[in-house]
Amino acid sequence: MQDFSSLSDKAHDQFDACTHVRDQALAQTRLITRHAAHAIRAIHRSEVPLARENLDKARSLVHTLKESLGQFPDLYYTGYTQDAIKEYVEACLTLTLIQDNNLPMPEELDVEYSTYLNGLAEAATELRRRCLDILRQGYSQEAERLLGCMDEVYTLLVTLDYPDAVTGGLRRQTDLLRGVLERTRGDLTTSLREFHLQQVMSRLSEQLEMENNHADDPGV
Repeated sequence: MQDFSSLSDKAHDQFDACTHVRDQALAQTRLITRHAAHAIRAIHRSEVPLARENLDKARSLVHTLKESLGQFPDLYYTGYTQDAIKEYVEACLTLTLIQDNNLPMPEELDVEYSTYLNGLAEAATELRRRCLDILRQGYSQEAERLLGCMDEVYTLLVTLDYPDAVTGGLRRQTDLLRGVLERTRGDLTTSLREFHLQQVMSRLSEQLEMENNHADDPGV
């Protein structure tokens, strides 16, 4: 006769432990997502110290999450866990790209490559918002630099033609980035044309003023 009672006890113990860890992980992922969102908002407001504070809190939670799920890899690699870590990566890389620093590699952030690259794609789309904020004040070389960053990220991602099961749905993120990149390029082109037109009009106005002053000069 099989010992079903022993099997039942062990199954309950295993599932109880897994459920407890899962509940903790859910709470941690919500906090990670919240800190990442606060960090990105602070970045766009140029509140860098506040952004770094939130990134530090998110980084600590990511580390704790990875340790607590060490014996439960199914939970660590599940959607909600990696999505939260992706949000953290996005916030880190958004700040890095805007500040024109060297990108930290996945190993430095201690995250999976698929999660890192999806976070990089979303960070690149965040640069559009930064570009538009800059262009409201007029054309700027900084907006050109950010557009160049977006283009470099897209050029990298488009070469990673692997199944979604391997990349975590990177192809969709790459397609979204392409649309954002083209719209941003169009906005920047329009701003540049307006900038050149203003320069031409300004020079023409100065020339006409000089000619009028010369014509009104009685000594001429």
